[in-house]
Amino acid sequence: MATSGSDLGKIAQSEGAGPEPGFGTSARGEKDPTGRRRFGLIVAALPALWLVLFLVVPLGILIAWSFQAPSIGVKFRGEFSLSSYQLALDTTQYWTVLWKTCMTALVVAMLSILLGYPIAYVLAVITTPKRRYALMLIALLPFLTSYLLRIYAWRLLLGREGLINRALELLGITESSVNFFLFTRIAVVIVLVYVWTPWAALPIFVRLEQIDASLREASADLGATPWRGFRRVVFPLSLSGVLAAFFFVFIPTLGDFATADLVGGSGGIMLGNLVDGLLRALSYPSGAVLAVLLMLIALAFMFIGGRFIRGGMWSDGR
Repeated sequence: MATSGSDLGKIAQSEGAGPEPGFGTSARGEKDPTGRRRFGLIVAALPALWLVLFLVVPLGILIAWSFQAPSIGVKFRGEFSLSSYQLALDTTQYWTVLWKTCMTALVVAMLSILLGYPIAYVLAVITTPKRRYALMLIALLPFLTSYLLRIYAWRLLLGREGLINRALELLGITESSVNFFLFTRIAVVIVLVYVWTPWAALPIFVRLEQIDASLREASADLGATPWRGFRRVVFPLSLSGVLAAFFFVFIPTLGDFATADLVGGSGGIMLGNLVDGLLRALSYPSGAVLAVLLMLIALAFMFIGGRFIRGGMWSDGR
């Protein structure tokens, strides 16, 4: 029996309309027959609540304190003011320490990447799959011990009677112990590089492992030397991992105060030490302002890095 054009239109509309929203269908009309989406929301509810209570709420309290007038005490007043920001911007000491903190974080991040990249490359490219994860675990074994214990161990190494000074004396490089290492910014950099190098290697390792081995083989078949193949193929494809490693190291180093306090002393002071001192003195508004400034700097670097990735400069080597 022939079907008219109007009947065909009604049939097409009825077929394209889909089922009415109901059981197994989301609010947007997307089917969820197995209930996975609902189950995922239920599973994510507790972690999301945890993040809201112990991350978002404390962060909101911190920002609210930064808009209080400079004062000593724990009493929160309902009046908001920019005087704490004005005081921080007018204090030269804060800017000096902030600059040194950013430079320290940059140096630590770059050195950690320079040391972590070869580790990641050996594990992902040269080592066999059966051994790479065992070697990665061995590289991370020192971090199963206490962080403070490792810092105190470095104090013994960098001190006047430490192993490094003894070695310099035995080699005839110095006639007596020197104070060049401990309680300086160099000591802070050395210890932080030691702490963060394995963690910088992790995202680089993950990215290198994702690179298809056939690309390296193709570059070799086209006559490229191992170094040229690495420079033109492997390294550009791994830059997204390098960027992730940079943020893995840079952001925690910005807020570090324990390492700077224990091995840096007055010569290696960082902005985190000032924040810690202000909060201990119950100068919450001033401490909150410096903490917010650190957060803004970290967000600015993350924004710039995100712009590079979205621009496609190195995400896939194109």
